[in-house]
Amino acid sequence: MRHGKKVNHLGRTSAHRKALMSNMASSLILNKRINTTVAKAKSLRKYIEPLITKSKEDTTNSRRVVFSYLQNKEAVKELFGTISQKVGERHGGYTRILRTGFRIGDAADMCMMELVDFNESYSQNKGAKKKAKSTRRSSKKKASVEANNEVVAETTEAVQAPEAESTPAEEKTEA
Repeated sequence: MRHGKKVNHLGRTSAHRKALMSNMASSLILNKRINTTVAKAKSLRKYIEPLITKSKEDTTNSRRVVFSYLQNKEAVKELFGTISQKVGERHGGYTRILRTGFRIGDAADMCMMELVDFNESYSQNKGAKKKAKSTRRSSKKKASVEANNEVVAETTEAVQAPEAESTPAEEKTEA
């Protein structure tokens, strides 16, 4: 039984486990998504989310603390640069685990772990839904419909005028 055990040891010694988490966290920060087993991804989530929260406050001490966990200068630079800016408004839940099936060799449960704010296709779908909700107000809707009707009327007048001039020219060439 697992009474009181907070850490999944993943069948490794503590030094090996720390090195594994450090390398996986650096890869996730640099590549924005990784493929791994579900057990490792769940352990990595507990490891990396406090680091991302720490990166919101860009001080020398927080950089040193994060570097002591990651041991990778490029990953620390990326974390405090682009990632901390994107997750500035978010209060947690920086990672997402998407299950991808089972590994062929040993039937291990596999998943893809990614940073939530860096999946462009998912964020575009969310934005479209929010846009549709915000256009349901009657005053804005009426104003936009009237503006669209005026634009359509102007374009049809502009299109019809050249056609009227071209018809006598066509008659002269036919005669």
